[in-house]
Amino acid sequence: MDTSNYEKFQTANPVVRRLIDRFYGKVAAAVGPLDPGTVLDAGCGEGETLARLDSLLPASVTGVDLNPASVEFAAKRIPSGDFRVADLNDLPFEDDSFDLVLCLEVLEHIPDPAPALAELSRVCRGDILISVPSEPWFRLGSLARGKYLKDWGNHPEHVNHWNPRSLSEFLGGGTELVSVQRSTPWLVAQVRPAV
Repeated sequence: MDTSNYEKFQTANPVVRRLIDRFYGKVAAAVGPLDPGTVLDAGCGEGETLARLDSLLPASVTGVDLNPASVEFAAKRIPSGDFRVADLNDLPFEDDSFDLVLCLEVLEHIPDPAPALAELSRVCRGDILISVPSEPWFRLGSLARGKYLKDWGNHPEHVNHWNPRSLSEFLGGGTELVSVQRSTPWLVAQVRPAV
């Protein structure tokens, strides 16, 4: 199994750990007041987000990811959840299925993220929380750690690059934008399906 996604959360680097913890603190602060009864983690990976937010979420959660090994790992990690292999462009759920949809660190990997955003909106009846790397800070952080030097700090799987303004413009085109906040080197956005 490719564990690079899981391993990034296990880093021994104290600066990176602090940034990740601060990021999840920002996500938790957004999720807490919502008190969702149903949750989808779209692009759940190995279940890191659901595990970290466990006390704020219902006992049974749903997660989807393209990577079968990640889905299997998440299902073992969170046995009460429903985990499936699925594409964000064609989610296997009815309209308005979830109170909260999480899509953290995913949209930067999708060449055309607009259809995925439309699917997230279709299956959500409440709030959608989205995070993406904040540029240029994410690249600068990678360069400072000696990562991806030949690509000027750009992760090789990142095909979209956003700053607060460009993310707000993208999200505002298909959803009702609630907020975009910084948690350097990430952006955390809260949106709702457009009415």
